[in-house]
Amino acid sequence: MKIIIDTSVIIAVITNEQHKNQLVAIAAGTDLIAPSSVHWEVGNAFSAMLRRQRISLNEANAALKAYEDISIQFYEVDLNSTLKLCDEYNLYAYDAYVIECAIKFKAPLLTLDTSLVATAKNAGVKVLEMEL
Repeated sequence: MKIIIDTSVIIAVITNEQHKNQLVAIAAGTDLIAPSSVHWEVGNAFSAMLRRQRISLNEANAALKAYEDISIQFYEVDLNSTLKLCDEYNLYAYDAYVIECAIKFKAPLLTLDTSLVATAKNAGVKVLEMEL
């Protein structure tokens, strides 16, 4: 089974947030897919944490090592399709990339982003629900 994941899932897992065990259990034995932009979003998330002094450089590097150990298939999105989603659902491109992946692969989405959940459902994407 394929699952589309976004940055919120990756950050939660590699920084040992409270939902880590539940996310790992849901994703176990699946093929993880994400838009290529997620790779850069992970870096951006850590740069924001460093700027806000919520994490040390050593902690960020340890989390990035854990990130490198996750097997993720990155997908180059079609910009025309994503801009159509942006227009139709009033999205930022990064959210549209994730939804476009789910549509392209006909795969469910796993995310901690509640607004993305609602929009994905409106776009006809199956969302793997979890207790938040």
